[in-house]
Amino acid sequence: MTAHARREALPPIPAKRYFTIGEVGELCGVKPHVLRYWEQEFTQLKPVKRRGNRRYYQHHEVLLVRRIRQLLYEEGFTISGARNRLDEPAG
Repeated sequence: MTAHARREALPPIPAKRYFTIGEVGELCGVKPHVLRYWEQEFTQLKPVKRRGNRRYYQHHEVLLVRRIRQLLYEEGFTISGARNRLDEPAG
């Protein structure tokens, strides 16, 4: 299976304002403990925390998680390399 095919296998992101960590995990193919770890490693990933420290991700953060997943799992970047790639200006 090619990287492109794996990326297309992810479900579409529903039109809603907030997503729980479980929903983001399902939408991005990543387990919740990995999302919590990435939150520490990637400063761009800042879900809103509410009642009892529950995380709520917005649409742009779901897209960011998918990009991080692509860099790490499909393109073979290290955490540090992915962090640097995300910091580069687009274009």
